[in-house]
Amino acid sequence: MPTTPPAVPVPPRPAPRLLACLSLCMLLPALGASIANVALPTLSVALDARFQDVQWIVLAYLLAITTLIVSVGRLGDLLGRRRLMLAGIGLFTVGSLACGASLGLGGLIAARAVQGLGAAIMMALTMAFASASVAKEKTGSVMGLMGTMSAIGTALGPTLGGLLIGAFGWPSIFLINVPLGVLAFGLAWVHLPKDGAQGGPMHSPHAVSSRARFDVPGSALLACGIAAYALAMTAGGGFGAANAALLAAAALAGGAFVWRQARAASPLVQLSLFRQPALSAGVATNGLVSTVMMTTLVVGPFYLGGALGLDTAGVGLVMSCGPVVAALVGVPAGRAVDRFGAQRVMLAGLVAMTAGAAVLPWVPAAFGIAGYVAPLAVITSGYALFQAANSSAVMGSAQADQRGAVSGVLNLSRNLGFITGASLMGAVFAWGAGSVDLRLASPAALAAGMRWTYALAVVLLWVAVAVAIKGRDRARSPALTGA
Repeated sequence: MPTTPPAVPVPPRPAPRLLACLSLCMLLPALGASIANVALPTLSVALDARFQDVQWIVLAYLLAITTLIVSVGRLGDLLGRRRLMLAGIGLFTVGSLACGASLGLGGLIAARAVQGLGAAIMMALTMAFASASVAKEKTGSVMGLMGTMSAIGTALGPTLGGLLIGAFGWPSIFLINVPLGVLAFGLAWVHLPKDGAQGGPMHSPHAVSSRARFDVPGSALLACGIAAYALAMTAGGGFGAANAALLAAAALAGGAFVWRQARAASPLVQLSLFRQPALSAGVATNGLVSTVMMTTLVVGPFYLGGALGLDTAGVGLVMSCGPVVAALVGVPAGRAVDRFGAQRVMLAGLVAMTAGAAVLPWVPAAFGIAGYVAPLAVITSGYALFQAANSSAVMGSAQADQRGAVSGVLNLSRNLGFITGASLMGAVFAWGAGSVDLRLASPAALAAGMRWTYALAVVLLWVAVAVAIKGRDRARSPALTGA
């Protein structure tokens, strides 16, 4: 009599309260990033500080996330994701309280770094929990939901920040996170699965001893390399000696990190993971696409104000269309991934982004604001499709004991893309406009800058399409996948 093969366990449908917890943990870091930008002019006056110094309130948060997100993701794999997530929510909440109570610029910057560390933990482990909470064929839906919550946080930040500053003063933009953080902590305490329930480390002496296996030198090298690169792109002062020194330091630290990972007994990131087509192609395309998406945020305000003649309120309203579209498309995009497959939806998203980027710098001249918003909506919809599909493909290919590290790598590629895009696309825009001070550039010059910038964006997107197709072909080839 033939024996029945053992059934493969399928994760049950996630409880609504677990999804609410994960959604809030995805929304808060995005809100923390976007809500502070609107307060920089107010903080410059209130703290009697130069605008260049006040910018570190934003940079400290972003640098903490970018430099530490891979390390904290791996730490969650080793020590237990639930306990580290609770610690991350606690750090984010305490950091937010310290921000609101700060009396000087130095204290506020330090508190923002603590808040950023908590945000890094929440971002890395939320995706790990989300991917483990559903069956593989349903990953798209939950990833679409996470993308929607991140977009809502990004879109909500400027509006909520402006209202809070007007009503209660600048500390309120940080203190608003305290009750939300307490709510997230309570939901996480009750509803997050115990360590080991989703394939993570068990709560045992073996798991506790895994602290010694955390790759501290590798983590330090990666953090130093990323910090040097991020500073070169954001605060290096142009293309001078400071940038060259920072980029050289980033290259040296990056090379040393790869050397360390190839020889470490318990590496921070297993280099063999990048032999998986879904991960290697997913990380590469994520960085390229994020570089392009930063274009809309960097050059959009100058073009809308200088070329289309919008006031500050009008610019803010048009700029908010992108996150709103992403929030609306996120969940349907995830469902499309589950129905049609990640690769098809990913390519559809990339093609849509390419089409939108190709026409965006041309049609506003004929159709005005509507000619800008319509291609922007196409780009953002394509981005939502890409993110849901790419996150599903990458996280679906990750082994249970590597989900935190893989999530960290995926988030890192996105953040590095944003940082690169802010510097690269801004430089191309200024060069194309033929003006160092974009505030003084003519509408025709700004339009020329837009055309050059989005021409580069289209090239980058076509490279992303080629990488995605190559990754798909490699995944189908038994000789390359080892099947």
